[in-house]
Parts: sequence; structure tokens; C-alpha cells
Amino acid sequence: MPKAAVKRFRRLPEEEQSRVIEMAWEDRTPFEAIDTLFGLGEPDVIEVMRHQLKPASFRLWRKRVTGRTTKHTALRSPDVLRGYCPTQYKR
Repeated sequence: MPKAAVKRFRRLPEEEQSRVIEMAWEDRTPFEAIDTLFGLGEPDVIEVMRHQLKPASFRLWRKRVTGRTTKHTALRSPDVLRGYCPTQYKR
């Protein structure tokens, strides 16, 4: 039986479900941004990812995000800007 977070996730439109997973994979997107946009806190996102990914993919994802300061707003440096790429706007 899926937990409440997974049930809430399933009620989202398919495009938003895809976006939640994409944001969870992104290194510079904090969990707080996912919570603000979709109402899924860090424990909820972990549960959703556990349910949506294959076991090996989930373990790889957890290893990547555990302790990563950019995934938590309170831990990240104010110098980190989400989505900033210095070469993105080359002329």
C-alpha cells in the first residue's frame, strides 16, 4: 500500500510528476523548492523516488543527494545560484 506522499504524487498531472522527479535529480534544486511548488517535503520526495525508481537507481540517487549541501537551502552557500551557467549567455 503506497504511503500518503505517493498518493499525493499520483494525483498530480503527469507533467508535474515528471517535473518532481527531474527536480529531485538536479543537484542545484533544493528540496525546499519542490516543497514550495508541489507540497512534497524531503521525506515525501524520498518516498516518491523510492516508489518510482528501480531499486538500483534509488540507491544511486540517495547516495548522490545524501549530505549534498546544494539540496538544502539552509546548508548551501549564498554564492550558489540555481541554474546559473557562466557560458550559457555567451555572445
